[in-house]
Amino acid sequence: MDRHWIVNSDIDPAAVERISEDLQISKSLARLLVHRHIRTTEEAKDFFRPNLEKLHDPFLMKDMDKAVQRIMQACEKKEKVLIFGDYDVDGTSAVALTYSFLKRFGLPMEYYVPDRYNEGYGISTQAVEYAHEQHFTLMIVLDCGIKCHEEIALANSYGIDTIVCDHHLADETLPDAYAVLDPKRKDCAYPFKELSGCGVGFKLIQAIAKHADIPEKEVFAFLDLVVISIASDIVPITGENRILAYWGLQLINKRPRAGITSILSYSHIVRNPNPTRGKQGTVFNQLIKINDLVFNVGPRINAAGRMDTGRNSVHLLISEKAEKITELGERINEHNRERKELDYKITQEAIHIIDNDAAYEKRRSIAVYHPDWSKGVIGIVASRLVERYYKPTIVMSLSNEVITGSARSVRGFDLYAALCQCSHLLEHFGGHTYAAGLSLKPENLQAFIDTFEQAVSSSIQETSLFPTIDIDEELSLDEITNSFYEVLNAFEPFGPENMSPVFITRNVVADTCHIVGKNHLKMTLYQRETRSYSIPAIAFDMGRHYSLIAQGRPFHICYHIERNEWRGRTNLQLTIKDIKFDFAPFDKI
Repeated sequence: MDRHWIVNSDIDPAAVERISEDLQISKSLARLLVHRHIRTTEEAKDFFRPNLEKLHDPFLMKDMDKAVQRIMQACEKKEKVLIFGDYDVDGTSAVALTYSFLKRFGLPMEYYVPDRYNEGYGISTQAVEYAHEQHFTLMIVLDCGIKCHEEIALANSYGIDTIVCDHHLADETLPDAYAVLDPKRKDCAYPFKELSGCGVGFKLIQAIAKHADIPEKEVFAFLDLVVISIASDIVPITGENRILAYWGLQLINKRPRAGITSILSYSHIVRNPNPTRGKQGTVFNQLIKINDLVFNVGPRINAAGRMDTGRNSVHLLISEKAEKITELGERINEHNRERKELDYKITQEAIHIIDNDAAYEKRRSIAVYHPDWSKGVIGIVASRLVERYYKPTIVMSLSNEVITGSARSVRGFDLYAALCQCSHLLEHFGGHTYAAGLSLKPENLQAFIDTFEQAVSSSIQETSLFPTIDIDEELSLDEITNSFYEVLNAFEPFGPENMSPVFITRNVVADTCHIVGKNHLKMTLYQRETRSYSIPAIAFDMGRHYSLIAQGRPFHICYHIERNEWRGRTNLQLTIKDIKFDFAPFDKI
């Protein structure tokens, strides 16, 4: 499918001029900062130098004082405390963080991760009954709970207090918990709204440490878990998240906990010939970055909850016993292998259903169902279908006589708002603009599919039905120097709202061009106006363009700039995202 290039042209020229002059950087780099809503020199300095001292006071969060007071009471009385968290990366990392920190107080504690298939998302009645039977008097709930009104009411009836640490959107009425920590609740004045679930858990332990005069460095020792949640839960890496992510990556690279090292050992990351040495002589063959957490760590932690139990992920992240770490690491990696096979199989089955039903061609949405599909991978399948068909997509399966679904959206379309229009047909739903989960009775399936299609088709914009590439800046190739790259490298860590910059260059010509690997183009490019300057480039899976490029046809490229290391030699290289031969104007925003 042809992709639209959207060039960001919304800039403040005065701010660009000021930042360029004050920081002594090129206007191209200054524009990148302005595109990221950085308008002053002070903001630019904060961006380039993430400072832990700039973290917000955790007591600015609504109910934080109540939460800390209740936990301190539990510590004094040695009450039994149950740490409950969701089964995904965000939830399990939050449980590992909170459980590990609170161990210092000698509390009789357990952690509880619900079964994805038998209990589902959120606080389950089964978990509350377990807490009651085992005489727990306090539950700390992480990465869920904001919509669990009935379950929290049940806990209250048993005399169990609940502290909710969530980051999802709340209903109009909050659950009747002892304390509700959620920066997105309407009456919360906390300055940063985009924390991960583990991030909210971090603010809780930060507040406890402040109250109990525990040195902050002991709280910062858990930032490795926080950055894994930030990377995997796709929250914006701006503001406070940028600080947490930056220092979390520093911790993983310098002093990785054994469980994280175990997970990374199965990813076979080898790019940097100068290894980074971590704790206990651990050798990383490259600097670990956000993408490594997204593609290598997160999926493996998630696989435990998809294929078996999320408790294994928590156990791995908190364990210090070498034999147990090895055993759990192997088990989780095997779960990840099984998950890959399963999601490939289901994706192919879903594609077959869609391609053999003409009705899907006319629809603005995709809602596909099979009773035997695994609930654990339907979210991944939904994402793959969005990549293929570029429509808001829901994939559903049957579990315990209830249909459960995972939904994914496209650029510019509010999925959660569309599901709100279908709420009368749903048992439960929750999520945000681009991803959501839902459940419904089987007898409501067709009515739901039709109502969802109506909600999508009546509100989606035509521009949302075509895949796009956001372009940050236009460059000439001779601007791409080592000094330019060094400043660009300081924009990391990259992620939502601070993605790795994408550049365009027009009218390039290939000095050399070869097909390598399966279908990749390896080239040396120059511009006709500056033929004296050339730069290597790689275009993955774009061998279809070889003939025209080899004929000497000029073309446009959009790309990332990366540092390529091979056999001890380092050079800058363009990693091309797309190629266009036409000379039509580009879209602008």
